[in-house]
Amino acid sequence: MKEITVEELQTIKNLIIIDIRAPIEFKDGAIPGAINIPLFTDKEREVIGTIYKHEGQAAAKWRAMEFVSPKIPSLLQQIKAAMSNGEELVIHCWRGGMRSKAVVTFLEFAGIYAMRLTGGYKAYRQYILQQIPTMFPEKAIVLHGLTGVGKTEVLKKLKSFGYATLDLEEMAAHRGSIFGTIGLGEGNNQKIFDSFLYKGLKEIQGSTHFVMEAESKRIGKAVQPEELMDKKMKGINIYIHTRIEQRVKQLVNEYVLPYQNEPWYHDQISIGIEKILRRIKDNEMKKVLVQCIENKDYQEMIGILLEHYYDPRYDHATLEYEGKFIDVYAEDFNDASIKVMEEVDKLLVKKNEVLEGQI
Repeated sequence: MKEITVEELQTIKNLIIIDIRAPIEFKDGAIPGAINIPLFTDKEREVIGTIYKHEGQAAAKWRAMEFVSPKIPSLLQQIKAAMSNGEELVIHCWRGGMRSKAVVTFLEFAGIYAMRLTGGYKAYRQYILQQIPTMFPEKAIVLHGLTGVGKTEVLKKLKSFGYATLDLEEMAAHRGSIFGTIGLGEGNNQKIFDSFLYKGLKEIQGSTHFVMEAESKRIGKAVQPEELMDKKMKGINIYIHTRIEQRVKQLVNEYVLPYQNEPWYHDQISIGIEKILRRIKDNEMKKVLVQCIENKDYQEMIGILLEHYYDPRYDHATLEYEGKFIDVYAEDFNDASIKVMEEVDKLLVKKNEVLEGQI
């Protein structure tokens, strides 16, 4: 039985990772791209754990065998179906124990070659937490701008043109406003965020600069590492300016029109507004916002929130940054993308000129 370490795993490009942990374990955190083909259901895992606690290891192993035996043909078929052409097959469980060993053995009997990840997911997580602080490029280029200027869209445009970027909202599956997780599910926990951050940093290895949004330390359920916060605070700042009418239009197009007819949408927005109302002291504004929610007038609601709630808070937050700000005035996020790329190119040219002058 061949084993592979987490370090060796990073060197293989064409591979398929099968995570055989229970669905509840997989949901809590997984290697990006891994396929969950569980050996036990959540309930079976719970039963085995209870037997182990009260009756000992031998009884737990016997019950596990009873659960697994009827599933073996289906399990192997699912793993075989996940493979396509010539990939390296890697199997892992929580800590490289009996579950992954059993599955690799079953595969060998079926004539399918597979490797077992030493230490399992636990070793992978320990490894990435050690690596992440050492992986950040030298300098951050930080995108600022009031809510609705399209910073995320600009970031995605830059990535599509080959610029090194880190989309932290995407990694956290959370946006920094009342729109929070709309269209993004429940939001990612710290384990999942860290895995995506590690993956993102691997993709931009070798870059001297990277572009990111000016996110707060906590994004939904996840917290940025101190090393990234330090890069952000000492970064080069680009501030995007767009008319408020365009910002309202951008937010309506992004967060209202695609979802407003979903049965959950109004309740989720209402919960977000309730949280904001607790922080607003202006009773007249509270009444107007409540009326907007009752009438489902989301466009009017967004305009009020931008002008009287988000904008004052955002401008205060920019005072924390050390460097100067480069202002970019744009009609919309497409215009902003072009102008931001021009500014980034200027910065990179200056960086290269300095390096050439030192040679």
